[in-house]
Amino acid sequence: MIISTRINIKSGSGGRGLVKFHHEKYIPLGGPDGGDGGKGGDVFFQASDSVTDLGIIKHLAEFSAEDGEEGGGNNRHGRNGKDAILLVPRGTAVLEVANSGEGHLVADLVDNGDKIIVAKGGRGGMGNSRFASAVNQAPETATEGEKGERKVFLLEIKLPTDVCIIGLANAGKSTLLAAVSLARPKVAEYPFTTRQPVLGAIQDIKRNFIIAEIPSLVKGAHDGKGLGNDFLCHVERTRLIIYLLDGTSHDIRSDWAVLREELFLYRPDLLRKPMVVAINKIDLAQVRKRLPEIKRSLSSLGVSLFYVAAATGEGVQDLFLKVREIIEGADQSKEEELLSQVAVFHPRPKR
Repeated sequence: MIISTRINIKSGSGGRGLVKFHHEKYIPLGGPDGGDGGKGGDVFFQASDSVTDLGIIKHLAEFSAEDGEEGGGNNRHGRNGKDAILLVPRGTAVLEVANSGEGHLVADLVDNGDKIIVAKGGRGGMGNSRFASAVNQAPETATEGEKGERKVFLLEIKLPTDVCIIGLANAGKSTLLAAVSLARPKVAEYPFTTRQPVLGAIQDIKRNFIIAEIPSLVKGAHDGKGLGNDFLCHVERTRLIIYLLDGTSHDIRSDWAVLREELFLYRPDLLRKPMVVAINKIDLAQVRKRLPEIKRSLSSLGVSLFYVAAATGEGVQDLFLKVREIIEGADQSKEEELLSQVAVFHPRPKR
């Protein structure tokens, strides 16, 4: 899955204005009748559910719109160039790359159908009929069309999800995802089996929740270590984070600190997202034996703690009841906020 790529784009140039004089039998000195050139096509980016990654876009040398055509005789306007629409995956962030190499955000194409114009086509040139006057009745002047814009954009997919599962290697993220959703990620005994985000849907009576498993983080992931920070961007658009900790780890508190530090160093505001913490593998004898010690170690975190066995399903239902409660609470708060912003007109009573 290609989640980030650069692309060169070019809008269409305007067509030339035409220099021409009217020639028709029995009409001497017909005068100038050169038409204007057509406008160049615009370039758009549009989010579409039909596109899942940036693989095809990565191999495009340039994406361009059509040039406008030259003006015609008899004051005919040249045909406008066709617009070019590049379909990108839903959740794509569009950043324009400056000459310095730095990119600034132009748009977030979150929903299916979101569309933005990224380069405007050049205006068509003027034909010589535009320059006719009482002083100059036979102008031989026309203008060139305006050149199209050339730009460079960085496209990054940031998956919009309800829940993201993050954790260190071998914490059991894939097993948990498979236990609660229809997704069937690769599950193995060795670490780093997940090489890209895996999406799943949790079916609920009221609504479905989209859940994603993020590839394993390591210390230094924000700076490109391990699988790097390519996938941390997906946490930006999630509504709730599940921190999954490995119950067999010798220092669970340190694992928690590593995850929090990596999110903070990538984007500090990620620490403000709603979260729950789950300690996995409590079905194993050595973990059950250490549960009192683990609880004491994590008691001062001040967060919701759940003890689960993703492999057997123990405790998983309670975990996701809490997840649903938090998300539905956020939905309700958002709805109330929107309602509070609606202006209500109260007419004055008649005397």
